Amino acid sequence: MPQKEASLPTYSSEEEKRIIRNADGVPVGIRPDNRWTPARIATWVAITALGVLGWWMLAVVRGEHVNTIWFVVTAVCTYAIGYRFYALYIQRRIMRPDDTNATPAERINNGRDFDPTHRVVLYGHHFAAIAGAGPLVGPVLAAQMGYLPGTLWIIIGVLVAGAVQDMLVLFFSMRRGGRSLGQMATDEIGKIGGIVATIVVFVMLMIVLAVLAMVCVNALAASPWGVFSVGMTIPIAIGMGLWLRFVQPGKITQVSFVGFGLLIAVIIGGRWVAESSFGHYLHPVPPPPWCGR
Repeated sequence: MPQKEASLPTYSSEEEKRIIRNADGVPVGIRPDNRWTPARIATWVAITALGVLGWWMLAVVRGEHVNTIWFVVTAVCTYAIGYRFYALYIQRRIMRPDDTNATPAERINNGRDFDPTHRVVLYGHHFAAIAGAGPLVGPVLAAQMGYLPGTLWIIIGVLVAGAVQDMLVLFFSMRRGGRSLGQMATDEIGKIGGIVATIVVFVMLMIVLAVLAMVCVNALAASPWGVFSVGMTIPIAIGMGLWLRFVQPGKITQVSFVGFGLLIAVIIGGRWVAESSFGHYLHPVPPPPWCGR
């Protein structure tokens, strides 16, 4: 025990106030400093003002030509406000996390299904998992109905529905040892209820994927440029994974920059590919008459 105590880090009296320790006295986290300072107040006032200005430019100022920067400013400011205030409200009133509790990855840590992972990697996985109907259907709606409905669909929908659902489901799963929705339903309402819940979730996922595929195919039907750019993301992602696994494990930042650069390159080069003789082969093949439309 003396050896264990000697190995623990020491902190000043001010630092000790923010240290979170478990039952054994081992530091497991740091309490965030949520005190409002003049600099923080000024920062959030500026973010709010930019967000209001962005929504004003998108929703009130009429005109077909809107600078893309207003979409970025509006989305970033709205998401920042939602993350800082709405998500914090849900965390404190509904989720009530306890940093002294170990996560399933920390408790089990079998190197397969449970593995402590850097939060940047987790963010990337979750971003890729939820980037479904919103950012893909939204631009299609914008092309068909104007940009405002698509913008509202993505920004407001994520803020009050999509992000909240994902955060709560992930948190509940973590509290239940990393179990799926079907497994949690089985624990709560029995085996039959769990089977029904699993089937319902599976069918819902199939419907969402089918609609998503239909929207994407129709949007890319006449765009070899888009087909090439989207198709190249697959080998880029595989290459990044292999590089992280065998060449430079843990070098997330470097691999991310390389992947981002390759993605921009294939997007820019997609125009040349579309205009070349190879672009003819990137048009989708029409289905046979017997399968319908």
